[in-house]
Amino acid sequence: MTAELSGSTALVTGGTSGIGRATAVALAGLGAHVVLSGRDAGRGADVVAAIRAAGGKADFVAADLVDAASARALVDRARELGGPIDVLVNNAGIFPTGPTESFAEADFDAVFTTNVKVPFFLVAALAPEMAARGHGAIVNVSTMVAVRGMAGMAVYGASKSAVELMTKAWAAEFGPSGVRVNAVSPGPTRTEGTAAFGDGLDELAAAGPAGRVASPEEIAAAITFLATGDASFVQGAVLPVDGGRLAV
Repeated sequence: MTAELSGSTALVTGGTSGIGRATAVALAGLGAHVVLSGRDAGRGADVVAAIRAAGGKADFVAADLVDAASARALVDRARELGGPIDVLVNNAGIFPTGPTESFAEADFDAVFTTNVKVPFFLVAALAPEMAARGHGAIVNVSTMVAVRGMAGMAVYGASKSAVELMTKAWAAEFGPSGVRVNAVSPGPTRTEGTAAFGDGLDELAAAGPAGRVASPEEIAAAITFLATGDASFVQGAVLPVDGGRLAV
């Protein structure tokens, strides 16, 4: 176990399962005190227990991130538990799919609230403090459908396209003060959330050079890279971790 992030605190949203859980475990393995958020207290406790059993530091914050106020409340609680936040991973997201003509307005609003508004206000609360200290890393989790049109994915893809643009804008805004802002764009990944896609996930992955679905740990490895000093000269990048799916 390396201690590259020893003495730092990382906030990981949606950290109770899938990519978020794998990221929380990976960052803790590098020595960070990880504060992970989610809506399921039982799963959150399980992640914290696993990290602590491995010798790491972790705390869970139950949070239903629905607006700017809930984002600020999460930041306040994370600071209470871990001190100043050095790494923010905007991983929490929702991805309902369906035909445009039958997509409900409430679902549309929920996607943009969870995937765009909440990350925006988390960054608004944390990036200026990182900039004042002269260092920090923010990693946003996007998706390959942010740049690849797919039927039924208009709303989800559009929300993540916004995330990718915000990533670049934040790099321009906060990068000169030492805050690196980047994004990871996963391809088909096997998680609790994508289980509903069934065989469709494997079919989508089979069309790429890797020919298979990713594990959450493979996506977490890329997120962790961007959060550490190994990525010290990477700013405003969107890193595809999709088994080459965007190449074909």
